[in-house]
Amino acid sequence: MILAAHADWSVDPRKRWVTIGLRTKHGWHIDAPLLVGDVATFLDRLTAAAGGGAVALGIDCPIGLPAAYAAQLQGFTNFPAFLRHLTPDMAFFSVARTIDEVSLARPFYPAGSVSGPGHKLALAQALKLTDTAGLSRLADLRTANRPAGGQLFWTLGANQCGKAALAAWRDLILTGLIQNRVKLWPFDGALRDLVRPGQLAIAETYPAEALRQLGLKLHGSKQSQVSRGAIAGDILSVMRQLDAKASDNLRLQIETGFGQKKSAEDPFDSLIGVLGVINVLNGNQPDYTPFPADQWQGWVLGQTDLPVMA
Repeated sequence: MILAAHADWSVDPRKRWVTIGLRTKHGWHIDAPLLVGDVATFLDRLTAAAGGGAVALGIDCPIGLPAAYAAQLQGFTNFPAFLRHLTPDMAFFSVARTIDEVSLARPFYPAGSVSGPGHKLALAQALKLTDTAGLSRLADLRTANRPAGGQLFWTLGANQCGKAALAAWRDLILTGLIQNRVKLWPFDGALRDLVRPGQLAIAETYPAEALRQLGLKLHGSKQSQVSRGAIAGDILSVMRQLDAKASDNLRLQIETGFGQKKSAEDPFDSLIGVLGVINVLNGNQPDYTPFPADQWQGWVLGQTDLPVMA
């Protein structure tokens, strides 16, 4: 048996939703999204639900470091090795309040709002980077089909990807690595190779990218119940193509656009994310990266579009 899951991660526990699918001899069965709950027991609960089978968990946050920053780190061969040496109380996990506090050991900034121009450039310079481009990983750059994502170390803005990454790395991934129970994609290998009985693999995902990979298109904002509900038929069609069946509760949520609340975009994203993971596990998208020699930056699961460098 294989368990596929996707957690729409956030610094706010109320916005952390997970959707779980189980593959048996009858195909995939997907339940309605649930709150992640206690992060300390999350991996245990996934492992138990898999019943000794493999677990493939997608997380909607960066997993990797910008190459220009990683090149300055000494004594580590890859991102997992770097992460394993950290402890939750280290300065790395404390967002700098002022630019003077920024260093290679404390790269995330700022802890609060800042005004005026030039703050990203100041962050880059504090990290000994040539310019703000050095704050981006390859996976963060725009492609022909989607805009650029957030830059990891910059912690302001709508998507808060930096703070989400800090929370996931410190509270979830680091624990799994220390306990030798987690493999990180793509650093530890192709995802389908990592999906083995009793093993838990974690991969970086991006619901907007998963939408594209699945051939789904939202017309309007994903915060709108009308927009979410308008593609209900398309989502159910995709699920049939994936040999996936929705529970009664999930089907109702899909058909009703996940309800009226704007925050319903979070469980919606968790469903799209797990369908993206299943799409890769089914062999419809690649489970490797275009940059196999890169052991630092990571990649978005299933993404085939290359970054636009200009």
